[in-house]
Formats: sequence, C-alpha cells, structure tokens
Amino acid sequence: MNLSFNLEDASQVSIGAFALAVPISFSEEAWKLGETLPLINLLAIFILSVIFLSFFAYENVFQANIKYRVPVFILRIIIAYLIAAFIVALILFALDKFPLFSEPAIALKRLIVITMPASMGAIIVDSFDKE
Repeated sequence: MNLSFNLEDASQVSIGAFALAVPISFSEEAWKLGETLPLINLLAIFILSVIFLSFFAYENVFQANIKYRVPVFILRIIIAYLIAAFIVALILFALDKFPLFSEPAIALKRLIVITMPASMGAIIVDSFDKE
C-alpha cells in the first residue's frame, strides 16, 4: 500500500470536498453562522474537524497502522484540510460570499464553518481506493 500523496489523491480529496461544500456553500444558514459564531465555537469546529479527519484517516486510510508513518499521516490530514478549505474558498468566492479583502474575519469564519463537512467528504473519498 503506497500512502504517499499524489495527483490522484489530490483529485479525490478535491472531489470529495466539492461534493459536500457545494450544497452547504449555497446555504444562507452557513453564511450567517460564519458571521455570528463566537471565536471559541469556531475554534471548536476547527478542532473537531481535525479530530474526525484524524480518526477517519487512522482507521480507514491507514488501517490503524501509523507506527512508522506518523509524518505521512499528519501530512495527509493537513493536506486534506487545506485542499478542502481551498475548494470552499473558491466556491464562496464564486458565490460572492467570501469577502476576504473587505471583511476578512467573516470570510475566515465562513471558511472554517463550511470546511468542516467538506474536509470529511474529502477524506472519505480519498479512502475509497486504499484497500
């Protein structure tokens, strides 16, 4: 089993993130959550995202065997989250709901809120061919 991250993995992560980010990015509820959630709640959302990404990757992508591959495991989680965040940012930008320059705090908050489910979609699709 080769667990390096390649173009196929990046495309799978992107497709998985896109599949869950699109319907949520069109939701006014998600936009408003991004505007109104306190920082502590956003931090909790981010931490939960990383924890669940880690659990899923550990059990399904790495099949509970990371003893000699901890750096690859950590890197895969970081890359999956960052690609998902990039996909979410692109979708929100296309919808004119990512005010990065005029209201960067709101843009970042929306990004965190919507990247949570998108990152899970990303890692799930990434795990499909890891048997």
